[in-house]
Amino acid sequence: MTARPAPARSTRLRWFAAACVAAFGVGSAWAQGTIKIGEINSYKAQPVFLDAYKQGMQLALDEANAAGGVGGKKFELVTRDDNANPGEAVRQAEELLSRERVDLLAGTFLSHVGLAVSDYAKQKKVFFLASEALTDKITWGSGNPYTYRLRTSTYMLAASLVPEAAKLKKKRWALVYPNYEYGQSAAETFKKLLKAAQPDVEFVTEQAPPLGKVDAGSVVQAIADAKPDAVFNALFGPDLAKLVRESSTRGTFKNTPVVSVLSGEPEYLEPLRDEAPVGWIVTGYPWYSIDTPEHKAFVKAYQAKFGGADLRLGSVIGYTTIKSLVEGVKRAGGKTDSESMVKAFAGLKVATPDGPIEFRTLDHQSTLGVYVGKIALKDGKGVMVDYHYIPGEKLLPSDDDVRKFRPE
Repeated sequence: MTARPAPARSTRLRWFAAACVAAFGVGSAWAQGTIKIGEINSYKAQPVFLDAYKQGMQLALDEANAAGGVGGKKFELVTRDDNANPGEAVRQAEELLSRERVDLLAGTFLSHVGLAVSDYAKQKKVFFLASEALTDKITWGSGNPYTYRLRTSTYMLAASLVPEAAKLKKKRWALVYPNYEYGQSAAETFKKLLKAAQPDVEFVTEQAPPLGKVDAGSVVQAIADAKPDAVFNALFGPDLAKLVRESSTRGTFKNTPVVSVLSGEPEYLEPLRDEAPVGWIVTGYPWYSIDTPEHKAFVKAYQAKFGGADLRLGSVIGYTTIKSLVEGVKRAGGKTDSESMVKAFAGLKVATPDGPIEFRTLDHQSTLGVYVGKIALKDGKGVMVDYHYIPGEKLLPSDDDVRKFRPE
């Protein structure tokens, strides 16, 4: 048999190019020029919030793509789990940029993880939208040009409860909070602002158990021994459930008012069922009774897509994260380079299920607000009642103070 001659170099190159097209496929980001969003979060560690958050993101992504995307480019979402570890989050961010070639970074739930990704964004000069991480440092003490934050900050959450706490006219306060960035910041802000509103206030005990490792019996006993007139709480998730059940068993908070950050969020309230702490003053998300046209339309669309599923705060945060990125890309004229996105987000206005918000030029914090109300029981489960919405811009300190907090 006669041997075939080797293909010419030009022919080999054509074969190679064809193989590349086949490997990537016509639906790939490179083939169609999609805009890729790299999203990092603690999906395994915080599934109750983040499962709903992921659904919210998908709804917004589908809406954006059904409307044609931006400049003919559709959006693609690539998610990674950070295992609630700052080092892993940074590693995933690096992989998203180098291997997945994402255009934008978003996400993070835990404050210390959010700070790590924010610092990475600063070092690499890549745009990052922190969706949920609450720490004030993201926009103030460790703020940088490349990081914006959507969710209401720790300062804003604590500030929303101070007027309600001052109305109680209680002098002796106990505080309980998880011993990491978010909890420490929440407690410090609450003390500072309540002291300003009520100078004679005293803080008689502070209980700061490690996140996820609360010894509820010891914490509740220490609070009881201090004999406070009122309690400020910042525990959430399983730690909150343990605190509520132990205090209920002992009757510790029976006649003691409690103001509590996050406890009205369905993620943390619903698991308590009929053990929900009636009368607590809380921040939360009463999705089931918000009566604005924007919010009702969001609930209708969400439930139509996900089979009538109940919403979580994560639902609206995930949805608004993607909505904000889409609006940012539109304002940037379809550009997704970091400098264009940073400029586009300065003063960016976004329509959300909770009304219009703005990403402030001053500190890169959005003006997403807070629902404040009380916990009640309805049909054997906890709900928020007597609530009101406080726009985020009303919860922030003066511009002069913010300039002192932020390094730039």
